[in-house]
Amino acid sequence: MPSPDERPWLVWGLIAVAVGLLALGGAVAALLLNTPRNVSHPSLSFTHPKAQRPTSHPVVDAFEWPRYGFDSGRTRFFAGTPGLGPPLHTGWSFNDSALLEFPPVIYQNTLYLVDDNGSVKAIDKLDGRVLWQRRPGTLAAASPAIAAPQRLVLVPLLSTNRNAGQNPGNGRFVALSMATGRVVWSRAVPAGTESSPLAYGQRVYFGDQSGNMTALRAGDGRLLWTYHAAGAVKGGPSLVGGVLYFGDYAGRAYALNAANGREIWAVGTGGSHFGLGSGQFYSSPAVAFGRVYMGNTDGRVYSFAARTGQLAWATGTGAYVYASPAVADIPGLGPTVYVGSYSGNLYAFDAQSGTVRWMHSAGGKISGSATIVGGVVYFSDLASRTTQGLDVRTGQQVFSFPDGAFNAVICDFNAIYLSGYTRLYQLLPRRSGGTAPRKGSAGNPRK
Repeated sequence: MPSPDERPWLVWGLIAVAVGLLALGGAVAALLLNTPRNVSHPSLSFTHPKAQRPTSHPVVDAFEWPRYGFDSGRTRFFAGTPGLGPPLHTGWSFNDSALLEFPPVIYQNTLYLVDDNGSVKAIDKLDGRVLWQRRPGTLAAASPAIAAPQRLVLVPLLSTNRNAGQNPGNGRFVALSMATGRVVWSRAVPAGTESSPLAYGQRVYFGDQSGNMTALRAGDGRLLWTYHAAGAVKGGPSLVGGVLYFGDYAGRAYALNAANGREIWAVGTGGSHFGLGSGQFYSSPAVAFGRVYMGNTDGRVYSFAARTGQLAWATGTGAYVYASPAVADIPGLGPTVYVGSYSGNLYAFDAQSGTVRWMHSAGGKISGSATIVGGVVYFSDLASRTTQGLDVRTGQQVFSFPDGAFNAVICDFNAIYLSGYTRLYQLLPRRSGGTAPRKGSAGNPRK
């Protein structure tokens, strides 16, 4: 997540922007916050959803949260099981001692975590023990992905250089054995990548800092195709119906044929109409209801028709939207998009029209993405380093936790896993007695 507070190579760029705004004067600064105007075409290519039901708990726990955003459309929505919600208590915690900017992924009883220092860990989700750890890089800012058929953990790296915070680049894309952490294959990514990959079937898709969207064969890393976008691709791609969706730092949104990488559509945002240039898409798109939803640094949340790329709506928040949306059809409310902004507000938008259903003031800027678990939407406040949970229908706060910074939670059938600033927590509902830790305390990694 490109946080000005945590990434030194971005701080100078933001300072330059601020100086430029001062030079241009307050009138232009106000214009940046208030234009372009909101847009809404609610009847455009919207697919009304079927009724959703809570997920049933299988007899054998073969649960997977295999990628950032949960499903291939990255909706960040898990219907939940009865009782999986507040009040919650801590089962175990693991101190990684490095910034946890992106959440782990889950395969059965193991969590796979990549921290900002480029270290990868496999953690027993029942008791927090570290099963193995490797450090294939020196700088990372993405979740890994699970390629279950190949038994691999796929890891994007921004850099393998020493002092990568001041000397980025020379990145890699690495495939590790799920069982041991052994490097199975690795490919150079010269510009580096912070795009959370998406593994699907025999393929894996990811973007990079030089503007490439790449498809590799998951089993051995063989290059299948590359598409070059107009700007750096920092968010992870989403895949629905054989179509790959993503945005770039030139402010363009794309749809590609996932089989061959051919462009289906590519569209820009509206900032250029005002002479201000287009905003940047850091957000990974959420695809649902026949729409593509993304946040933009021009302060707006966008909805495009998935089939054509036509702009369905764009609604302003008043500040950067780095976060990826969480999207669900909420009983009694309807299809809703949840996303936070640097304005300090968590928004619930009507997914069809873009109108604001409700808005919750967090008290500080929201940089990371929200996740919906059952009837609660969870998000972290970067300024206060805390996490909140809100009722999805009303926005009323129902949960708080004294840690968190970016992407708040993932879950399985029995527990919620919360990413704090440097610590990972297992949170259990009241109905659960938890799992007694095995010998060897969590938080003491073993090589």
